Amino acid sequence: MELGKVCQAKIENQRKDQKKFMQHTLTFLGTSTSVGIPVIGCDCPRCLSTDPKVSRMRSSIVIASEEQTILVDAGPDLRHQALRHGLKEVDHVLYTHAHLDHIAGFDELRAFCWKRDDLLPLHGNPGCMEELQRIFAWAFAKTNTYKGYIRPEVHVFEGPFSLKSLEVTPIPVLHGSVQTSGFKFQTQSGTSIVYIPDVKVIPESSYPLIGQPDYLIIDCLREEFHPSHMSLSESLAVIEKVSPKRVLFTHISHEMDCEEVAKQLPEHISFSHDTLTIPFS
Repeated sequence: MELGKVCQAKIENQRKDQKKFMQHTLTFLGTSTSVGIPVIGCDCPRCLSTDPKVSRMRSSIVIASEEQTILVDAGPDLRHQALRHGLKEVDHVLYTHAHLDHIAGFDELRAFCWKRDDLLPLHGNPGCMEELQRIFAWAFAKTNTYKGYIRPEVHVFEGPFSLKSLEVTPIPVLHGSVQTSGFKFQTQSGTSIVYIPDVKVIPESSYPLIGQPDYLIIDCLREEFHPSHMSLSESLAVIEKVSPKRVLFTHISHEMDCEEVAKQLPEHISFSHDTLTIPFS
């Protein structure tokens, strides 16, 4: 009997270890600013390029593991992105903010509700969730009882929360006049990825939340100044302050010549591109 208990304890410990080091992937569904690349009507070298890494959809990521799939932002390219990646299920949708290039794919979320009986959890800061409920009032209405349609389960965050084996820490930042949220995703083994796609200013109070991550994915619109997005020099200043192990720039404009700029960057800093996948555990 005692031997059986010992064996059972070993099995339980093995299960815990497997969960502790569960494999996750972060995939870039899109890495552009609000107009995408190529830009309509533009004849610049990036917009005319045939290099698939230069073509960019609106910024979004998906984090997947055996236990769940987390979509961060649902922009106007969501249908194309989901088809390209074979994305069939979404367990949670996290929103950075309510600008259209991050929420306009809301109706495409229907595809992830057809086979589920429960509500679809949507997570955002108070201002973001208020705006979603205003724009898509029909989905949040009490009269929306149709099986298989988008029936949101509202989660307003004001601090860290857990999604199974991932600890999620919202990071308040400023994007122009809009209160925007970045996110830190931390596994049970301590690996952390910080994702901040839309930012102009990081308040001092948010730096402790960022910590010193294994990966920092941050807004880097272009080399020139922009009133609501970080330029290259501003992004590099944040990197120097945070000292992450690896950096990937996102939310990139067609004005940024990534190939040339990358030649001047340290090895641990690079530009992301659509379909890039990072494994972590």
